[in-house]
Amino acid sequence: MSLDTTLINRQRMPVDDDAELWLFGYGSLIWKAEFAYLERRPAHIEGWARRFWQGSHDHRGTPEAPGRVATLVRQPGALCHGMAYRVSGEVLHGLDIREKNGYLRETTLMHFADGSHAEGLLYLATEDNAAFLGDAPLESMARQIAAAHGPSGANRDYLLNLATALEDLGADDPHVFALAESVRSNKS
Repeated sequence: MSLDTTLINRQRMPVDDDAELWLFGYGSLIWKAEFAYLERRPAHIEGWARRFWQGSHDHRGTPEAPGRVATLVRQPGALCHGMAYRVSGEVLHGLDIREKNGYLRETTLMHFADGSHAEGLLYLATEDNAAFLGDAPLESMARQIAAAHGPSGANRDYLLNLATALEDLGADDPHVFALAESVRSNKS
């Protein structure tokens, strides 16, 4: 069910190992940066909304019982808060593997609190990847997240850590917060 995008990313958007670039994280990359970075700054992007519409068959679920993780969907007027990292191109080797389950590198314009901005990369899972689950009723998504578990741990932990990280950033994300509240109250 999963599509390994590692090679696709390296071929369609090659980056020299010694290059420096910005990377925008909007999911686990906000709170689980397991890579070396030169700088880390809160940032936001415009016109995108975070949604738990991507299946996780390799980290927070299994092929038989996929979890749900964050991706972005276009939404005019929306702001998506996250974390920007200035990294060397070499860091992308590990990130391409981490984000291989349907995510492709794309460029985006990131905005920082001081009014400055920079172009950077993000990993985006669109509806035409094999692991895309799409929208579902909130309670259905919450039940799936509460039950799913994979090699990287419980899907529930991914969601709750993301909600906490967004709260710490002072970000408003009704979708994530409603899912987190539903998962916290789910006894399964």
